[in-house]
Formats: sequence, structure tokens, C-alpha cells
Amino acid sequence: MRELSHRRRMLVLAICCMSLLLVSLDNTVLNVALPSIRSDLHASVSGMQWTIDAYTLVLAALLMLSGSTADRVGRRRTFQTGLVIFTLGSGLCSLAPNLEALVIFRMVQAIGGSMLNPVAMSIITNVFTEPRERARAIGVWGGVVGISMAAGPIVGGLLVESIGWRSIFWINIPVGLAALLLTARYVPESRAPKPRRADPIGQLLVIAVLGTLTYAIIEAPDRGWDSPLIATCAAIAALGLLTLIRYERRRAEPLIDVRFFHSAPFSGATVVAVCAFAALGGYLFMNTLYLQDVRGLNALHAGLWMLPMAFMCFVCAPLSGRLVGARGPRPSMLVAGVAITASGVLFAVFDAQASDAGLLIGYVLFGLGFGMVNAPITNTAVSGMPRTQAGVAAAVASTSRQVGQSLGVAVIGAVLAAGAASAAAGGMGHAASPAAAASFVDAARPAWWIIAACGAVILLLGLVTTGRWAERTTRHAAALFEEGAPTGQTSANAKA
Repeated sequence: MRELSHRRRMLVLAICCMSLLLVSLDNTVLNVALPSIRSDLHASVSGMQWTIDAYTLVLAALLMLSGSTADRVGRRRTFQTGLVIFTLGSGLCSLAPNLEALVIFRMVQAIGGSMLNPVAMSIITNVFTEPRERARAIGVWGGVVGISMAAGPIVGGLLVESIGWRSIFWINIPVGLAALLLTARYVPESRAPKPRRADPIGQLLVIAVLGTLTYAIIEAPDRGWDSPLIATCAAIAALGLLTLIRYERRRAEPLIDVRFFHSAPFSGATVVAVCAFAALGGYLFMNTLYLQDVRGLNALHAGLWMLPMAFMCFVCAPLSGRLVGARGPRPSMLVAGVAITASGVLFAVFDAQASDAGLLIGYVLFGLGFGMVNAPITNTAVSGMPRTQAGVAAAVASTSRQVGQSLGVAVIGAVLAAGAASAAAGGMGHAASPAAAASFVDAARPAWWIIAACGAVILLLGLVTTGRWAERTTRHAAALFEEGAPTGQTSANAKA
């Protein structure tokens, strides 16, 4: 691909950011609308979880397939296909007659969404080849998440209160069409010189593992952890994971290439992505229910309460991108780990939600932490790897995000469903009784500890995977790709 002018690169970045805004705004808007959807479609807590996790599960399962497909058939072509499917799925969601249909249409959205963010990141990686410029571009990319977090609750609250929850899907249609037209005009086509072959067995195993694990977590509070169905799903997930690892190690061109994981920074970024987005998914889900069901706020006022968190994310994401470009990923990851841990502990130990000031401080800390963590995840995942593998590397990082968000919503939703059924049953627009509010707060305490633990893992990995030893493992992993070493023969060379 020929070198593009600075202006053209900025335009490509803006178009790619539109796809991220499309997907991120959809998620944040949906969270604000959950109580309204529950009331209209008569959904349970697990039903609300499925409206989120049906999307993130399909997204996580297909991201790596989409990344490798884009490397093979063309990144712009795959990106355009994703925009068409996502926009169509959004229109279908707005027409859903019941919860089951909404969940199915969310899955259609996810099929399109899987072709957007990782492919867009691959496009950015191939357009911005200079490391510092790429880090800044990724910082802008991360800032779009902050924009969506800031705009989503407000836009969602206004739409839900004035028109209804179905209108939250309408906003995707004009943005999707605009991105489609601009992509055709300005985004250059690119492919990997030696793309990998499809891996249908690996793909099916990924779907089986993610689907059965999430189903078990979400449905266990209603069916019981000793239910034969839940036990069977858990066993299938465990067996599927073991089979997937064994199968992928033997393939010459696997869906999940273990050579990436010989890089300590890449492996660390994968785990950090899971932890950060598990914390985010659980945080948004839990606070949406708390603000609307316990505090009795409407969708708009609940969105306004989340603005401090969104504002901090918006400010810190591009700052983190510049910091990564200048100082590497360690400072951003350390700040993120400390801030997310502090936010979780503030709620778990000091009952921050008991006062407006405490709630505000907790939101600011979480927004600071999440805003700082996104740029080092993405930059670490693609830095040091061959550009020909950019689509796959970016897809693994994006998959980790979606897996984390799915697990965060599933686990924290299960905690709330098991321990705060009375609080979760509060009506829209009416504050819960003191007993129900206390029940919700008590049930949420373990969930806050889970979020604090996620922050602690981010902090630890920020220390361990950003030193000189970690850099040597990245160079070693890149060399394995350049040598074309078969996956199954790399285990003997794993030491840096």
C-alpha cells in the first residue's frame, strides 16, 4: 500500500473511529435503556443480561474469523460488509416484538460488528506505520470510547424518555450509512501478503466454549448451580477449551496462533483487556440498575450521573495514547490499575453510594482508570508484530475485550440476581424501599470486590509485562512469524 498524505491518514482515522463510535454508542445507550426494555418486554435480570451478552458473545466468537478474513479478502471490503450488516441489524432491533426477537437481532448486529472494530484497527495499523504516530492515532481511537460513554447516556436518556427505547437503535442507521459511503471513497484497500486459511473447527470450538460458559453463569442463579443443565454447560466449556488449545497447537495456520502468546506484553495485554472490560461491563450494568431502580432516577438523570465517569474517560484516553507513544505502556497501565482498584474498594468497603460525593468520586476514579487502559492494550497487541499479522493481532485484542465484557455482565449480573432480587424488582421511576435498597447494596458488595480484583490484576501485569525481559519476548515472537516456524514447533523456543 502506498504512503498516504497526512490529511488522508487523518481522514481514514476519522472514518475508522466512526465505526467504533457506532458500536460503542450502541452499548452505552442500551445500558441506559435496560430498565425500560425490561418493563416493556417483561424481561428478568437474566433477560437484560442476554440483550447485552448475545451481542458481545457473537462478537467475541467471530472477531478472529473476521480479522483473518479481512487479511485474506481485503480489509476495506470486509469493513464495508460489516457496516451494512450492523446497520441492518440495528433497524431490526428497533422492530423487535419481544425479548427473544431482540436477542436474535442483537446477534445479527454482532455479526456486522465483528467486521468493524478489529478490521478498522488493522486499517489504522497499516496506515500509521511510524510508532509514535500510531500510538497517538490509537489514543484518538480510545478517546472515541470516551465520547460514546459521554454521549451515550445522555442521548439514550433523551431518546428513551421522549420517544421510547426502540429509538436508540435508529441513530445507528444514518451513522452507518455515512461511514459506508466515506469508506468507499477514502479508505484504501489492503490485504496480508500471506493470509491464513480458514479454521472452521477452531471457530466452532470458540463458539462452544464462550456460549456454554456464559449461559452457565447467567442462568445459574435461576436454575441453581447444581442443575444438570448448568453442570453440563460448564463441562462442555472446560472440555471445549482443552480441545481448542490442543487442536490449535497442531495446526500450521490456526485460528488462535500461539506464537502471539510467546510475547509477554501481548499475553499481558490480552488478560488486561479481559479484566478492564469485565470491570466496565459489570460497572455499567450494575450502576444502571442502581441509579434507576434503587435511586429512582429516570433514564436521562441516570445518564447525567454517569457523565463524570465518561468525561474522565474522554479526557484520559487520548492523553494515555500520547503517554504510550512517549513513555511506553507501563505508566498508563499502572495508573489504570490503581484507579480501578481504588474505585472498587471505595464502593466495597466505604459504601460510596451512600452519599452523592462518594458516588461522584467512585465514578471519577473508574473513568480515569478505564480511560488510561485502552490505549496500552491496543498498542501493545499490535506493536512489535509483523504488519502482515495486524488483522489477527488486533482481532485477538478485540476478542479479549468482548470476552471480558460478556463475563463481567454475566458474573456481576449473576451476583445481583442471586442476592438482590427484591431490589432488582423495583419499578422504573420509583425509588426502592429502604430494605430493598439495602438488599441491593449488600448484594453488590461482592461485585465491587470483583471489580477491585480486576484493577489489581491490571496493576500487576502493568509491572510484570512492560520491562526489558518483556521486550525481548516480543522480539522473539515477531521472529517466529518472520521465520515462518510452524506453530507446533515453537514451544521449544519459548524462552527469551
